[in-house]
Amino acid sequence: MTDFLLPEARTLDLAGPLADYAARGYARLGRVMSDAGLAALRARSDDLMLGRVTYPGLFFQHDAASGRYEDLPYGKGYQGPSTSYRKIEKLEKDPLFRAWIENPLFERVARSRIEGEIAIYRAVLFTKAAPGGTPLPWHQDGGSYWGLDRDPELQIWTALDDAPLEAGCVEVLEGSHRDGLATPLGGVVPSDRVRAADADARKIALPARAGEALLIHNYLWHCSAVNRSGQPRRALTICYMSRATRCLRKKRAPRAFTPVF
Repeated sequence: MTDFLLPEARTLDLAGPLADYAARGYARLGRVMSDAGLAALRARSDDLMLGRVTYPGLFFQHDAASGRYEDLPYGKGYQGPSTSYRKIEKLEKDPLFRAWIENPLFERVARSRIEGEIAIYRAVLFTKAAPGGTPLPWHQDGGSYWGLDRDPELQIWTALDDAPLEAGCVEVLEGSHRDGLATPLGGVVPSDRVRAADADARKIALPARAGEALLIHNYLWHCSAVNRSGQPRRALTICYMSRATRCLRKKRAPRAFTPVF
């Protein structure tokens, strides 16, 4: 299999990015994915959305017809060939995506933050289709909504396409991870908390070029707007955590998480 990691990324000095991540809640690793990797994962993304490649148990969520986050469909799964799926989860089932999830740079980052054996909570393709996609409100990736006995802290986000501001790049509230969860439930940050933090005025845009990777703390407030670039904006987010983490859900069998390192 082609090595998707750029050679210079194997020995990337992590001291600066890890310090930024601790202080700001996010950090840039720079470009780490090769042209071959970008081509392969873009093609595989299209194959999954168009049904040319399938795996049992993949999770799909389509954009809402209205374009509103509040109207997103739940529980419908794959709805037929379309490039307007908002997200696809369980990408560890695919060998190409799995190779990127387990690349040696990401292992170095994960081991610097997580003791012992490491698993993933999720590996997700987030897409904003060329027609616009769906805006994502201020949110945090943790809390009781996630149904775990402890909250993960580390996500690594990789741009598969250029993600300038007009394409709906990630926007963050720097340092917000240090205040913990806005609500015990987690997820979307309530509007009154957003106003109190003056988050919309203080947000920082993180435009990225294809192949760049970002570290994002799960508690960092982040959001993104619609895609106005006329081109697709696809990115892979991987949440790493201790393999000792357990699922707390009761209505169905507890989830089993994929070990990676």
